[in-house]
Amino acid sequence: MSVMSLGMARTGYETKGYFRSPDTVFFTFLFPMLMLGIFAAAFSSRGDISLGPGSPDHVSVAAYYLPGMLAAGILLSGVQNLAVDIAGEKGDGTLKRLGGTPLSPVSYFLGKLGRVFVTAVLQAAMLIVVSKFAFGVALPTSWDAWSTFAWVFVLGTVTSALLGIALSALPRSSRSATAVVVPIVLVLQFISGVYLQFSMLPDWMQNLASVFPLKWIAQGMRSVFLPDGFKALEQHGSWELGWVGVWLVVWLVVGLLVSRLTFRWIRRDA
Repeated sequence: MSVMSLGMARTGYETKGYFRSPDTVFFTFLFPMLMLGIFAAAFSSRGDISLGPGSPDHVSVAAYYLPGMLAAGILLSGVQNLAVDIAGEKGDGTLKRLGGTPLSPVSYFLGKLGRVFVTAVLQAAMLIVVSKFAFGVALPTSWDAWSTFAWVFVLGTVTSALLGIALSALPRSSRSATAVVVPIVLVLQFISGVYLQFSMLPDWMQNLASVFPLKWIAQGMRSVFLPDGFKALEQHGSWELGWVGVWLVVWLVVGLLVSRLTFRWIRRDA
């Protein structure tokens, strides 16, 4: 079988295994929907979110948090899920056994990437459907908006998956993987405009978040689902879609290089 064929076969195996793990499904697949429901229920009584008194640009709480939850879902599916998963496979000997099969590292990567893409698509679709029918969020109607969503989603998903593979080299054992990875992901969500309005953060925190990809994924998603006037709340008063693409490509390359350089079928200390 070719590298691509093995990668596609591995994608099916990985996807089935993912949905057979209830705790993983809850904390990476359903978690963004749960958080969206919590934010909508907790803050809707305050009214819509607007740019200021009398501003024509205003959205519901659910509509405002939808872009951030979409971005968080991409991060959880890619970075957190893969980093913990691969660290576990190193610890329990799965990778060592796979190293003795015809499966190449490239096919293994393709299988992981395929799984992340499948789960991210399903998760995003469910988030959008729930937002539309449960919370009455008005969805974009223009082709330009949905084409922007498509490239930000695909580029963000691939970048997150590669960074997850790269980050899996950091934990020293499978037992420490969650303790190492989850705090990193949680901090990024708080400083990148997922749970907090990005314009409310201090300048130094916004600058720090701008180094990492989640901020750019969330900003790209906000450009799709929020009125154009809300770009005034961004750090530079613009959606900066060009920079969204540039930073995601940079991190994609970083993730690919680090993944390839650090990946081993057998742990170094084994």
